[in-house]
Amino acid sequence: MLHFPRWKAIAIVLVCALAAAIASLNLLSREQVEALPSWLPHRQITLGLDLQGGSHMMLRVDTAAVLNDRLESMLDTVRDELRKARIRYQELAVDGNGVRVTIPDATQVDDAQQILHKIDPDATVHSDGDGRFRLVLSDQAIRQRESAAVAQSLEIVRRRIDETGVREPTIQRQGTDRILVQLPGVDDPQRIKALIGKTAKMTFHLVDEEANLSEALAGRPPAGSQVMPLLDRRAAPGQEPRVVVRKRVMLSGESLIDSQPTFDQGQPIVSFRFDAAGGKRFGDITSHNVGKRLAIVLDDQVISAPNIREPILGGSGVITGSFTVAEAQDLALLLRAGALPAPLTVVEERTVGPGLGADSIAAGKLAALVGTLGVVIFMIIFYGLFGVFANIALAVNVILIIAGMSLVGATLTLPGIAGIVLTIGMAVDSNVLIFEHIREELRNGRTPIAAIDSGFHRAMTTIIDANLTTLIAGILLYIFGAGPVRGFAVTLSIGIITTMFTAVTVTRLIVFTWFRRARPRALPI
Repeated sequence: MLHFPRWKAIAIVLVCALAAAIASLNLLSREQVEALPSWLPHRQITLGLDLQGGSHMMLRVDTAAVLNDRLESMLDTVRDELRKARIRYQELAVDGNGVRVTIPDATQVDDAQQILHKIDPDATVHSDGDGRFRLVLSDQAIRQRESAAVAQSLEIVRRRIDETGVREPTIQRQGTDRILVQLPGVDDPQRIKALIGKTAKMTFHLVDEEANLSEALAGRPPAGSQVMPLLDRRAAPGQEPRVVVRKRVMLSGESLIDSQPTFDQGQPIVSFRFDAAGGKRFGDITSHNVGKRLAIVLDDQVISAPNIREPILGGSGVITGSFTVAEAQDLALLLRAGALPAPLTVVEERTVGPGLGADSIAAGKLAALVGTLGVVIFMIIFYGLFGVFANIALAVNVILIIAGMSLVGATLTLPGIAGIVLTIGMAVDSNVLIFEHIREELRNGRTPIAAIDSGFHRAMTTIIDANLTTLIAGILLYIFGAGPVRGFAVTLSIGIITTMFTAVTVTRLIVFTWFRRARPRALPI
């Protein structure tokens, strides 16, 4: 009746020993763990923002800018197509969620309408009569564009932060247009904030050498040109020199595949490299414009405007601009990570100091110690030797929780510590059910061996049902929660799984092993 297969006992012992080995990695420094052989686990529990300090930011994606870019692109396409077809037009402008245009020649209205229908599959052409047309984007197309911009922004923010070497950042979408960023252990949040907030949209334009700068500064730039500030470290903010560049984008930074900081004659510069298509386009531009200046524009500022001395056919180039080493590194990082599809604004920001984290850790340790001590004393007082068995299983349970969190790379937060403390209390519930069933069987006149066997079997259904419902709640908290709620859900869910394992196997193995060796006539429970 009292049977426990040897293979099962060996498997349980091996699992517990492996968990102890994995959990012990958290006692080592990161350098010591990295020095271990590659075939050994290297993961440790990472302390969350509230425990080790760091930076918390809530970013908002400017989806209105995304729509405006789409409409400006549509407007340029309408202009180009009508010019190609030699159709005269008037009053071409962005109007609400669309573009309006007027065709003054009645004989060209039908041809213009056919062209407008082919401009954008997501837009609908409305005719107001007398040659007036409106090309309007559908609401669904606008929502899809905005959602895609937020998703792309999240991925680019993730790439930029990963490039800085921040360990275990939390980067996730919040609502329709917001991104949550938590960076544990960051000691320079302003630099990270600057890197995240820059759109880093790089384009190449030809400098308008024939333009009169004075007239352009007076608000009369040549048609097809615009005035932009030129990066100059020596100039005061707002007093940078200006340069007139052509609006036409000769090449965009989307074709970049790599950029690295380097040095030229002791000065920090940024080297860049295009993909095959971009390299060919760059070669064509430099070949046809030898002797002219090519403006490299980053976020509406000319960061460099070198002369094209000879064709550049290798698909690579350099950016000079009196950079410091840190600025060259940051610029290279931004270009590698890619441009944001829309500007980001910080709507919430706070910094958690390591002192607050230390206080939280101390409070969490005290709570865990008091809670564990109370459970241990309670079990010994009420169940004697069987209470000691339960406490041993409880210790194994805590080791399994730490090992499980290490394996999944979980981040331990203050609510996570609360989840562990709660799990400690819940872990003995299963043992209480088992021990009470054993007592009940003894009161009914069963023998010790029969009472133990029956107690475990009768409690099993209740233990599984109770823990399974709590596990479902923990999973739902993780799916629909965010931030601290997720930290609590992770530790609670892992704790529930380990609790079922220890109650069903570890406690049973301890009790059965003791009974086989002691063969008591009465149970000390």
